[in-house]
Amino acid sequence: MALGVMALILVLSVMNGFDREIKNRLLRVVPHITVARAQGFDGDEIATLRPQIMADSNVRAVVPMVQSFAMLSHEAEQSGVMLQGVDPQWETLGPLREHMISGFLEQLQPGTFGVVLGSQVARRLNVFVGDRVQITMPEVTVTPVGIFPRVKALRVTGIFEVGAQVDSSVAFVHQQDVRNLLRLGNNFQGLQIQLHNAYAADHWVADVGETVLPGLVWRSWTGSMGTLFQAMRMEKVVVSLLLSVIIAVAAFNIVASLVLMVADKRRDIAVVRTMGATSSLVMRIFVVQGMAVGTMGIAIGTALGCLLAYFIGDVVGLIERVAGIYLFDPSVYLISALPSRILLADVALVVGSAFMISFLATLYPAWRAGQVLPAEALRYDH
Repeated sequence: MALGVMALILVLSVMNGFDREIKNRLLRVVPHITVARAQGFDGDEIATLRPQIMADSNVRAVVPMVQSFAMLSHEAEQSGVMLQGVDPQWETLGPLREHMISGFLEQLQPGTFGVVLGSQVARRLNVFVGDRVQITMPEVTVTPVGIFPRVKALRVTGIFEVGAQVDSSVAFVHQQDVRNLLRLGNNFQGLQIQLHNAYAADHWVADVGETVLPGLVWRSWTGSMGTLFQAMRMEKVVVSLLLSVIIAVAAFNIVASLVLMVADKRRDIAVVRTMGATSSLVMRIFVVQGMAVGTMGIAIGTALGCLLAYFIGDVVGLIERVAGIYLFDPSVYLISALPSRILLADVALVVGSAFMISFLATLYPAWRAGQVLPAEALRYDH
């Protein structure tokens, strides 16, 4: 029981740590909230709306939005990306600069048609800074000779690596060049909003966004990245169920030990029954006995699990130093220590489930003990 509870708390804490790490990295690059409309927004509208939105204390920045799906190709390799228009002067790009592994974001200048790629996209296309890639837009050009896809040559000016999904799905181009590619003129498709507390994005949209700009298409990062986080939640549930088997095995051990105890103590049970003990009293005695064993294991497992989860990064670091190997190479996993986050709700769920399983495991042996008949048990006793 102690081993099962400890393993479950430790694994859930590590998975929570990875979940927080991925979310924090994504939220430093992706917009927290976007709002769009079919006809777009011109510069004057954005200048009017920006102070209204910035009036909210949770809003950190508001910038125009221009983006489109596109396909990048280089020689025989292709990769689909979300093309996002940015401006190196925007304050929202500060975190992206910290994740540049080659080139500079400032090299994105209007009219140069430069592009900053995620590390996974660059690796897939086999390109580096200075190489040229061809972009194919999801629109066509109609000419008297026929219909042709809209393509443009871009020069790779930088490569970034966040260590999350955006590395394989996003490319940044100067917003003016993207508007030219999409033929938007002076319009933008919408607005991107960065919050101080990104986890309040859904509440902000419901409470503030719909009031400032009602009837428009609002999206938060939880919706745009919903598939990723849903997969992570499902993975957490599946791992929890698999590790719960250890607790179930411990519960079977409680059942077996109590059944053997009932068989061994039949004479004592019969004596107690002849002295006036009721069947329910005998059952309660064995339930308390089984729960005492289960509670001790749960308490030890909870203490060890929380302690190990808190110091798991130091433990892994010690193992790496002693063994002389890297279990998590920073150049591969982009982390220098194993992340861990202990959530009280997870600990309470594990402990509560273990208590429930322990209690259920005591019911059958206790019932068997309560059914012992004094006359039958003492018949052959000499």
